[in-house]
Amino acid sequence: MLEQPVVSIIINNYNYDRFLAEAIDSALNQTYSHVEVIVVDDGSTDKSREIIACYGDRIMPIYQENGKQGKAFNSGFAASRGNIIIFLDSDDFLLPQAVEKVVAVWKPNIAKVHYRLTVVGSTGESMGYSLPQGGQPLAEGEVWRILLEGSHYAGTPTSGNALNRKAMEHIFPIPDKYKLTSDDYLSTLIPFYGEVVAVEESLGVYRIHDSNQWALATLSADRFRRFLLHDAQAQALIIGKYNELGYKLPDDFELRSVGRFRVRLVSLRLDLENHQYPDDKILCLIYLGIRSLWKYSNYNPQKRIIHSLWFLWVGIMPLPLAKTGVTWFYAPHYRPKTIDWALKKVRALVT
Repeated sequence: MLEQPVVSIIINNYNYDRFLAEAIDSALNQTYSHVEVIVVDDGSTDKSREIIACYGDRIMPIYQENGKQGKAFNSGFAASRGNIIIFLDSDDFLLPQAVEKVVAVWKPNIAKVHYRLTVVGSTGESMGYSLPQGGQPLAEGEVWRILLEGSHYAGTPTSGNALNRKAMEHIFPIPDKYKLTSDDYLSTLIPFYGEVVAVEESLGVYRIHDSNQWALATLSADRFRRFLLHDAQAQALIIGKYNELGYKLPDDFELRSVGRFRVRLVSLRLDLENHQYPDDKILCLIYLGIRSLWKYSNYNPQKRIIHSLWFLWVGIMPLPLAKTGVTWFYAPHYRPKTIDWALKKVRALVT
């Protein structure tokens, strides 16, 4: 009988005392027994450290000065002993059977298992959908090939990933330049060190609230500028892999990501003066986005039509209406039920 792997759940926390206990309890209350729980507090100034102290030796606490996400991940990984590593954001939590179901599909040479996350609001109320949005299936298999072909794959945020320690040893410690985007650093590089296994079931909960760095609780140009930073860094990592593997970078590489043009269009419309790409033009971004959508995406025809209409809407409509289209796309919990009904009708008509 094969020895059961040890799973390290590393909770990274900064000033989330209102959510922290739920995250820790979810890690401690797993149905799988071979679990260690490490809590890295990244210089919190609220009551987080008092909460951590209450758990005594049931957890391994790490207290450090504020060094951002990258330092927290590095500290937690260095202290861990698990074969499988789950980085759990302290504003999220795991369902009781999460680890057990990950171990059930685990294979020694895979890079990671990722699973769906149910989306809730700040007080735990359901937002009515899970990640990835729209029922999009999670990528699996040789995901590194998808990255080389188009620079993006269907995955989940930090808390929806169980990583292989052997794969992580190739890319740790996380460089300081990725201290604010360490989750993206991991999701981009880990698939190059083994196959990816997908669990099409929600095994954790992702919380949307005003302090969340990536979740769109409020519409702001600054948030989309951060999205663009994330994209640029991920793109640089993939280009580095092209060079490392001895592949020739395709001439049309930058045109292959629909999401890149989507975010650039939103950033341009929301804040022209501070947009990071001064040569961008609205009509050009609409054209490039729709072209990328139809030439490179694996969306079905219905989804391509809907997304093409979105590009036109956000690009051409007056700004208040464009903002509505952006919000409904990136934060579907704000979308009226009638819009979901209409989208279903459109899909039915073009089926």
